[in-house]
Amino acid sequence: MSITIELDLPEALAAKARAKGLLNPANLSRLIAREVGGDEDSRDFFQMAREIRSIPGEQMTMDEIQQIVNEVRAERAVREAGH
Repeated sequence: MSITIELDLPEALAAKARAKGLLNPANLSRLIAREVGGDEDSRDFFQMAREIRSIPGEQMTMDEIQQIVNEVRAERAVREAGH
């Protein structure tokens, strides 16, 4: 079984995603499978690194990486404060 998904993205975001290969059906399937597959904290670091390296396009800058790290830390702090 398969489904068709239509995304409504701003053109700038769509262009960046397309350039990185993120709108490719195989890559989208992999991203969705990873997200619904279980606890993200338990993912194997090295497998995650391999997946990231396999995505075509420009590499992320250190500032972009740091921004994501900061966002994840903030989300974790909110989760932990709620418990």
